[in-house]
Amino acid sequence: MSTDIIASRRPRYGATVGIVLAAAFGLAGCGGGGEDTTVGVSTPTIGDPVRVYVNAPADIAQVSADNYDDNVNGLITDTTLKRWIDDWAANRPAGITGRLIILQVNKGPAGSEYITPNPAGGVLTYSIPSSRLTMDRSNGVTTTRTMVPDGAAMDAFLSDYGIDPTKDMLVCAMGAGSAGAAMSMGRCWYMMRYWGVPKEHVAQLNGGAANAGTGVMLGYVGPTATCDESVSTTCLPRLPRSSSISVRNLPQDNTALQATMADVIDVVEGRESAFLWDARNEGQYLGTNFQNANSRAGHPNGALLLEHTDMVDNIGRYKSKDVLRQYLNGELPAGANFQFRTDNNAGGVAVPVGPGNAYQPGQTVITYCETTMRAMLTGTVTSMILGLPTRFYDGAMVEWNSMSHFQDSNNDFILPSDSPWRTDRPDRSWYVYSTTTVDPRIINDPYYDDPDYRVANAIIDADKAYKIGATSTGGSGGGAGGGGGGLPSNPCGG
Repeated sequence: MSTDIIASRRPRYGATVGIVLAAAFGLAGCGGGGEDTTVGVSTPTIGDPVRVYVNAPADIAQVSADNYDDNVNGLITDTTLKRWIDDWAANRPAGITGRLIILQVNKGPAGSEYITPNPAGGVLTYSIPSSRLTMDRSNGVTTTRTMVPDGAAMDAFLSDYGIDPTKDMLVCAMGAGSAGAAMSMGRCWYMMRYWGVPKEHVAQLNGGAANAGTGVMLGYVGPTATCDESVSTTCLPRLPRSSSISVRNLPQDNTALQATMADVIDVVEGRESAFLWDARNEGQYLGTNFQNANSRAGHPNGALLLEHTDMVDNIGRYKSKDVLRQYLNGELPAGANFQFRTDNNAGGVAVPVGPGNAYQPGQTVITYCETTMRAMLTGTVTSMILGLPTRFYDGAMVEWNSMSHFQDSNNDFILPSDSPWRTDRPDRSWYVYSTTTVDPRIINDPYYDDPDYRVANAIIDADKAYKIGATSTGGSGGGAGGGGGGLPSNPCGG
């Protein structure tokens, strides 16, 4: 079956969990305009079951205030967080009835490792290992690392930390701030929003809390956390699963945040329109810098490059909203390293696109890097600060550049020559093949398709099914087939 047929018949955003589930609940789930955009039901902790609303990327996005100090969700500053810590009961945002839970993705320097909790005042600080933020999962075609966690892992997370996202305020924060730590902070926010945590209940702290002399929370940091899972697991609440909240209690389906390999193929082949933002470095974009022992380097056709490090300063604080807006317009603000560039498929020579030639009003942004860690910074800019419809290609270039009819280190071809999922085609990619060792990949089904038209959507299908207590095949873990082998390590963080 040709990929053109596969892609053209796939529902946008995977808005249903398949025809069977929609029929079972007597509901239609679409994600387009004007239709019934609910699918299945969720069960709140109190009251009757409610329909799950399927949000489009524009519904998920939020616009920051021009002054980040004025935000009470999304991107918040130390000014706001300090005020909350000083007197949470008096200063918590409207509609928040629970605790302030700080989810810290790394530590600060010795003696200032954590934002200081105040349990008696309803303020808790948890040090979260990066392993809780991602998972190896199969989209049906291939198993890829660093994907959004599945429903069971997310429920375990909420249970372990005693979090009720319908009541609590969650702040993803860094100890020592940097562009690298901001990636993990973004993954914390992404998994919360993807699984339906309302935007009013989750935020990212702008900048590192405890960088030596420059941390944004100096005076509010110390050596003690409510729990540091890397030190001890005995301090976790470990609430009985029957009494803990589940993502099934959250009546928002935000799975449209994740773009699939099929979605990107749709864009590069002209069936869908989107702004493809490559957040990596110039060498990776141009095919001169290979990463992850992959079969190729390069990028999807039509993607524009602007490196993630241009979004923040040296302690991970995002640049002003006005500067970020200029970037999206293709302008070169003072202090910028470079603006959006394109290779124009002209021998890999990158040139600036110029003002007005980058993002176009009305486009949905699809951003990626190697593993969509670095793209957490670019996606934060578009989805949380500028309020643009945004999706994350979570499989990213570690997946895209693997989809080749190319021999790995075991002399096995990763994909057969007739696989519709090959992206080593000039109509899909600008690329250079590797001349060194290529790690094997896990290929689950090189011809993956099924009668419900859920092509390369196994992860999203499984998550939608979990959301409403149904079942769906695929989505988590790995499997054998194709070239086989294990997932390669990630030597440079995304």
